[in-house]
Amino acid sequence: MIHLLLVDDHPVLRHGIRSLLDGQSDLSVVAETGDAETAVEIVRRERVDVALVDLDLGPGVPDGAAATRMILGASPTTRVIAFTAFDSDADVVRMVEAGATGYLVKDSRPAELFNAIRRAAGGSPAIADPIAQRLLDRLQRPDAALTARELEVLELAAAGLSNRELARELLVSEATVKTHLHHAFTKLGAENRQAAIATAIHRGLIRMSGPGA
Repeated sequence: MIHLLLVDDHPVLRHGIRSLLDGQSDLSVVAETGDAETAVEIVRRERVDVALVDLDLGPGVPDGAAATRMILGASPTTRVIAFTAFDSDADVVRMVEAGATGYLVKDSRPAELFNAIRRAAGGSPAIADPIAQRLLDRLQRPDAALTARELEVLELAAAGLSNRELARELLVSEATVKTHLHHAFTKLGAENRQAAIATAIHRGLIRMSGPGA
């Protein structure tokens, strides 16, 4: 039996996923929660083989990447699968760097979700094929791929932050911010911030910011 934890801030969605997973003879949802702190308490007291963690857990709380680090810090044997609506390179890199061994978008077929859970529980990576291919492309073309920090800078710039605000948010100097932006412009073949942001969104490298994003 594979013991599961659901971490998602939407109760109705958790209920639906739980019903789906509990219908499998070898899968059992032992707990569910909408926040990282409770997830940590759960993995400390319960056996959790695989945690399905949403990337966006609501405003003002640790996001999925932070939750992943917290869960693995409390229970290193637990495997984490990002199960989210977002699949930009920035989101994928953030979760993989946090320690997630799987990444699926929420429009995946049930069979894909079941298979990913079983693979993760067995110690294998469980990343959807299109996302895995993009990660492979990043490894094969490191000079052309934006780094995690460059993606983060662009995503924050897309949210409307100035260079000074970016420096304050990332705890770096404005000169460092400008260097990251310059590298991003070069790799994207963009002449300015607006063009770089538009190109990055079009390529699925960062998430579109603002209402409806």
